[in-house]
Amino acid sequence: MFGRRTATTPEAPSAAAAPKSKAAPAKPQADSASGQKPKSAAPAKGSASIPPRVAPAVQKTKTAQPIEIGGRSDEYFQTKTTIFNALIDTIDLSQLGQLDTESAAEEIRDIVNEIISIKNVQMSIAEQEALLQDICNDVLGYGPLEPLLARDDIADIMVNGASRVFIEVGGKIQLTNVRFRDNAQLMNICQRIVSQIGRRVDEASPICDARLPDGSRVNVIAPPLSIDGAALTIRKFKKDKLKIQDLVNFGSISPEGAKVLEIIGACRINTLISGGTGSGKTTLLNCMTGFIEHDERVITCEDAAELQLQQPHVVRLETRPPNLEGQGEVTMRDLVKNCLRMRPERIIVGEVRGPEAFDLLQAMNTGHDGSMGTLHANSPREALQRIESMITMGGYGLPSKTIREMMVGSIDVIIQAARLRDGSRRITHITEVLGTEGDTIITQDLFVYEMDGEDENGKIKGRHRSTGIARPAFWDRARYYGREEELAAALDAAAD
Repeated sequence: MFGRRTATTPEAPSAAAAPKSKAAPAKPQADSASGQKPKSAAPAKGSASIPPRVAPAVQKTKTAQPIEIGGRSDEYFQTKTTIFNALIDTIDLSQLGQLDTESAAEEIRDIVNEIISIKNVQMSIAEQEALLQDICNDVLGYGPLEPLLARDDIADIMVNGASRVFIEVGGKIQLTNVRFRDNAQLMNICQRIVSQIGRRVDEASPICDARLPDGSRVNVIAPPLSIDGAALTIRKFKKDKLKIQDLVNFGSISPEGAKVLEIIGACRINTLISGGTGSGKTTLLNCMTGFIEHDERVITCEDAAELQLQQPHVVRLETRPPNLEGQGEVTMRDLVKNCLRMRPERIIVGEVRGPEAFDLLQAMNTGHDGSMGTLHANSPREALQRIESMITMGGYGLPSKTIREMMVGSIDVIIQAARLRDGSRRITHITEVLGTEGDTIITQDLFVYEMDGEDENGKIKGRHRSTGIARPAFWDRARYYGREEELAAALDAAAD
């Protein structure tokens, strides 16, 4: 059989292998899940001395248990390890690499079925099919990550070494029962991911940013910097690209606020999206780019290309880390400066985090209206302070007043995104940058999100409202594009 080693044959089953694989059903787990948790939770619920506000804490202790992904037991993993090791001894990986994915998967399935028969492993048809799929994923795909990547409700996958894998679902981080065979397998999968875009991660280069084919963002930090094995973080993208109406349905923004965002994006108003980690900045930037006209030339600059623009005329640029000799690095600033020679109409910077802030501001006030970017900050005021700090750290030697005047002349609107304590994501501010008064930058809020307590499930209640500004500073810009009546109607409706 093509791909099989000719010299070795799978060994006979060991005395311990068959009984272990025989005890694979998930019934003991179901018994422990159904029998122990209610007993531990009952005293807390029935205690009269505990005030009602302690209820969320009780819920947290329940969700701290690992989430079952695929119903895998310890015996299953032991059986899988035994069969996988026999497969590696049997198959010739160099010849297997010459086959296409489907042929290689068929070859692996045939050999695994033969190994199961020789070792007399007792398992059901469903368990055998799951085992075949898992081993194919280990050899050809992303191993234990495959079922997590297939789920569209998971926002983040966080791997802390081979035995602890966390996911974020609904804004909450939860431990799963997914695990890797050992740290070597985890490191091999990390190498497989980053090598797809021509990068590497090893002891000489232990930190790497990469992406999956669907645009999901990947970060790897390997030993010796990560002490307990490689740390892999994947920020997943939904298969269906979100639109602004989806944000309205989720409650992230009101319909009137969404209309204002649409006018901001369509009228080529320079926009900065600010927010903390996991607040939805990139998702919001993707939604904002949906309002760009299809005849505009758009150039994106990112550390790891993850934006999903739908326009036909898009040029995607990506930074490059240095090689082993420390040569060949292409920074974000290099990309932004080069954009100015590529006849862009809009420049989109995935994340502003360094001296490229100066070049982006220059691009915004030199004919590239409607440019956008994101940065980490907790409020619109803090976003302006961060830009000033990044420009100052770039060594330009400009006085603070000059930098602030440049920011006022470049940035028109700051949109603040936040992830609240209940895990929900909200657009909390739509703020205009008006001008300077002395050394102070003057801003005004058009929309704010006002929180109004919690409901019985611990979810934060609130609403988006207009601050009563009837004519924002970009009114003339909206009138130039014939959108002033829509803008006025949205602001009036939100003020009620």
